Amino acid sequence: MKYAYRLGKAMMLPVACLPVAGLLMGIGYWMDPVGYGANCLPAQILIQAGSALINHMSLLFALGVATGLADEQDGTAALAGVAAWIMIQNILTPANVQIITGGRTDPSSFQDIDNQMIGILCGMLGASCSNRYRKKELFRGSLMFSGRRLAVLTAAGYAGIVSLVLLVIWPCFYEGSVYVGRSLLGTGSIGAGIYMFLNRLMIPTGLHHALNSVFWFDLAGISDLKSFWAGTGVYGQTGQYMTGFFPVMIFGLPGAALAIYQTARKEKKKMTGGLLMTAAACSLLTGVTEPMEFSFMFLAPGLFFLHAFLTGISGFICAALPFRIGFNFSAGLMDYFMALNSPMAENPWLLWPVGTVFGVLYYAVFRFCILRFGLKTPGREDGQE
Repeated sequence: MKYAYRLGKAMMLPVACLPVAGLLMGIGYWMDPVGYGANCLPAQILIQAGSALINHMSLLFALGVATGLADEQDGTAALAGVAAWIMIQNILTPANVQIITGGRTDPSSFQDIDNQMIGILCGMLGASCSNRYRKKELFRGSLMFSGRRLAVLTAAGYAGIVSLVLLVIWPCFYEGSVYVGRSLLGTGSIGAGIYMFLNRLMIPTGLHHALNSVFWFDLAGISDLKSFWAGTGVYGQTGQYMTGFFPVMIFGLPGAALAIYQTARKEKKKMTGGLLMTAAACSLLTGVTEPMEFSFMFLAPGLFFLHAFLTGISGFICAALPFRIGFNFSAGLMDYFMALNSPMAENPWLLWPVGTVFGVLYYAVFRFCILRFGLKTPGREDGQE
């Protein structure tokens, strides 16, 4: 438990990079909602600037976690973490997987291997090797295989072993996620709620992309996202696997941010407010939730489970109501306003009463749990940063 707490604190560094990136991308998509930057140079610049960080969250987490967990801050752990990350990413490319397994493993399951969990794993590996080997010699009198160099070399070696393990188990997780998604088809509002619950739980692993492909794209013939924007879906059904995210991202997580801020220690409120304000704005405007979710995911995992559960409840309620709305990028306010003119949008005004209820619910649940169980959310950690 103590290690999980340290891990949660270590992730505050990379998390702090994400809100601005999400806002830049959201503004860019809002400026050019059709061409995604192709029709507007400023939008293209903003989207590319934001995606430079968002698309490399895995690397940011490898760096931040390694730095935060290292006993000595001389850069050795960070370098070892990056070395491990590079090894895994290059060994497990779909093309390499095809060659290594001789076509026996579907390489498409490794398209999303560049995810936050791999970054966190590499960061932990880098910090562990740095803490253990940075003052040891492999061969007496050999500078090449001693100290900080040894820490980086061992991290790279362990990363090779981890890659081989992932080569075996990752397709199982990926195919399992797809199987679960297919099993939920045809279960209506209950299936939509279960899907959104699992979607949030899988965020750290990146496997939520496998689940999303069942409902949003053509993997199982649903294509909820594409059909919503093309106007080729079934009115009253299309959009049911997207609608439930809007109350959570626009109202729920900002409500959680307010609860976390109000329960922070007085001397840490300024720092906590700066982090949470940008993370909440990022979720509300653009639907990018990682900055907010990773701020408490490991510090208070129970809260993250409650967040996933409430998201599932939102998905069930919105799918049961005559309420359908969709998104291009994510379920933020910008996408909401762009979706109002879609022929598949049904009673989009329902977002406001439903969202208000979830905003209050998130605030009340988070505040009660933090105070009742003494959870170490941002601003309530032990010691000084």
